[in-house]
Amino acid sequence: MKSFWNDSLARKYQKDALALRVYTSRLIGREPSLVLHGGGNTSVKHSIRDSFGKNIDVLYVKGSGWDLSTIEKEGFAPVRLDVLQRLAEFKTLSDSDMVKIQRSAMLDPYAPNPSVEAILHAIIPFKFVDHTHADAVVAVSNTPGGEKRIRDIYGSRVLLVPYVMPGFILARKIYEMTRRVDWKKLEGIVLLHHGIFTFDDDAKKSYQNMIRLVSKAEGYLKKKGCRITSGRRIRKTIEAPKDLLELASLRRAVARAAGIPMIALWDTGPNQLALSKLSGLRRVASQGPLTPDHIIRTKRIPVVLGRDFEKDVLTFVSDYKKYFNRFASSRHTRLDSAPRWAVWPQKGTIAFGKSAKDAGIVSDIARHTSRAILWAERLGGWRALPPKELFEMEYWELEQAKIKKVKGAPVFQGKVALVTGAASGIGRACVEALYAQGAAVAALDIDPGIQKMFQQESVLGIMCDVTNPRSVDNAISAAIRRFGGLDILITNAGTFPPSERIAEMKPKTWQKSLEINLSGHQRMLQACVPYLSLGIDPSVVVVGSKNVPAPGPGVSAYSVAKAGLTQLARVAALELAPAGIRVNVIHPNQVFDTAIWTREVLEKRARHYGMSVAAYKTNNLLKTEITSQNVADLICVMAGPVFAKTTGSQIPIDGGNERVI
Repeated sequence: MKSFWNDSLARKYQKDALALRVYTSRLIGREPSLVLHGGGNTSVKHSIRDSFGKNIDVLYVKGSGWDLSTIEKEGFAPVRLDVLQRLAEFKTLSDSDMVKIQRSAMLDPYAPNPSVEAILHAIIPFKFVDHTHADAVVAVSNTPGGEKRIRDIYGSRVLLVPYVMPGFILARKIYEMTRRVDWKKLEGIVLLHHGIFTFDDDAKKSYQNMIRLVSKAEGYLKKKGCRITSGRRIRKTIEAPKDLLELASLRRAVARAAGIPMIALWDTGPNQLALSKLSGLRRVASQGPLTPDHIIRTKRIPVVLGRDFEKDVLTFVSDYKKYFNRFASSRHTRLDSAPRWAVWPQKGTIAFGKSAKDAGIVSDIARHTSRAILWAERLGGWRALPPKELFEMEYWELEQAKIKKVKGAPVFQGKVALVTGAASGIGRACVEALYAQGAAVAALDIDPGIQKMFQQESVLGIMCDVTNPRSVDNAISAAIRRFGGLDILITNAGTFPPSERIAEMKPKTWQKSLEINLSGHQRMLQACVPYLSLGIDPSVVVVGSKNVPAPGPGVSAYSVAKAGLTQLARVAALELAPAGIRVNVIHPNQVFDTAIWTREVLEKRARHYGMSVAAYKTNNLLKTEITSQNVADLICVMAGPVFAKTTGSQIPIDGGNERVI
C-alpha cells in the first residue's frame, strides 16, 4: 500500500484543520483498495465560534452522498461534539432517531447528513479519524479463523471488534469495549467483515497508520502466496457473435426481473476470469459480499450462469424472494428481485445497473470482491457474513426510507441507443437528446473525431463507415460489449450529393448516394436486428427526407436513395413487428444547422428562389426555422413510449410544406 503524503502540499493546510482534512481524505479516496464509491468516512474535531462568539467543539464528519476521492469542505457536516458523545451513552437508539438528532445538532442547516458513523468518530479521543473498507483487511477476516489471522497480523496494537451493524449499534459496542482502554496504546480498530479505523491528533500519522496497517495485511496475504494486483479490466477486442447475443439475452432477462431497463457491463479482467474459472464456483458465489456495505449495490450474491440464462435469472429471483420472506417483517418493503452481477463461467463477470455509471460501480465492486475471494480461497476459503446479518444491512431502516424518496426515472433510463452520423447535425443532436433523457448511447460516425467527441460515461464514440460491412459489424460489437444490448436504432448517416440532372448524372454521384443513403442503412439495420430482437421495447427511427413525398429537379441521386430507404423501412415494419420492433420514418426538411447547409449553399439556394437567406430559412407554412434539436426531440418521442403502439408511420418535420400536404 503506497503512501501519497506530500509534506510540501500538506504544509499549505496546516492552519486550516478542515482543509487539511479534505487533503488527507482525498489521499485515502484515491486508493480504490481502501474505499469504493462513497465507502469509508473521515472526520476532524475542531473548535469554532458560534454567532454569539462562544467557542463550540465540533466534529466535521464526511456527509452522506460524498466520495472521499473528490470531497470538498462542503462535503463535511459540522455536528456538535458534545451531543454526539452523549448519544453514545444511550443504551438503545433507532438509527432513524439517531439521524434526526444528529441533524438537529448540526451547525450548518445546508450541510449534508452526517455519516452514520458520526457517533463512533466522536467517541474516539483523537483529532483526526480515518475509516476505510480496506480490501486486504476485510478479505483476511472473511476466512475460516479470520479473527485469529487478524490477531496474528496486528497483535494487541489494534482493537478487534466482532461484526455488528453500522450506525448506533456499532458506536455503542465500541463505547462499551473501550471504557477502560488506554487509547494511546492503540494504533487502530479492526471491525471484522467491515473495515478498519486509524486515528491520531496529527493528520499525517493517522493517514500513515492506515497505510501501514493495511500494508501489513497485504504483506500477510503475499506471504501466503496471494498475488496483490490491481485487477484492472482487460478487454478483448473481438468477441464471438454468439457471446454478444447471449450477453444481450441475459440483459433482457435481468431487466424483466428488475422491471426496468438495465445496462450490462461485461468484465474480462484477470481477477474476473480467475473467479469464473474457480473450482467450486457456486459454493463460493453463495457466500456473500466483501463487506455488508456493498450489498446495497450488489445484493447478497451474484447469479452464476449456466446454459439457460433466462432460467438462471428466474431461479435467482425465486431464491431472492425466499430469502426475503425468510427474514422480513411487516415493516419491510421488498426490493426488486433481479441480480446486480453475474459470474459467467470461463468468461468473467457481468454487472447490471440502471445506468452506465451504476453498472460501472457494481463492476468495480465485483472486481474488488473477486480479488478478495481469490485471496480468501488461497487462505482456506471465502466466508462472508450469514444471510440474516446481510439481510439486516440490505433492509436497514435508513435504506428502506430512501425507497419512498425515489423520483421518477428519465424516459430512456437503462436503455441503449445507437445513432449513426453522430458527429454533427441531426445525429449529434440525437445523441445529446437521448443521453439527456437517460439513455446510454453508441455514437457512430466516419469522422475519427467521434471517438473523443463525448466525455460522458454513458456515451461511446465509435468510428464507423456504413459502406464497409466489417466496420459496421465491429462498431455494433463494440456497442454491445460496452452496454450489453440494443433497444433503439437511429439510422441517420447520409450525404447530400451535388445537384446533377439525370441527363448529366455522373455514375460516381449516383453510386455514392445509393451506397451511403440506402445500402448503408440496410447494412446497419440488418446487423442490428438480432440485438434489437433481444431489446427492451425496441424501436427504429429512420431519418428520411422531404424529397421522398416531394422531390425536386436535380436531386435524383438523393431523392431515389431516400425513397428506397423509406420503402426499406416500410418493409422492415412489416417483417420486424412479430419481434416487437417498431420501425418509423421521420422526414425533415431544410434543417439548416447541419453540415450540408454551408453559408455558400444557403445563399445560392436563396438566390435561386429570389429570397433573402432569412426568408428562405422560414419558407414554410408556419414561417418557422427547423433545427437539428427540433428533429432530435421528435425522434426521441418516436423512439419512446408515446409511439409504443405505432409502426410503419412517416412523420414530416418541415414547418408545413404545401407540396407534401
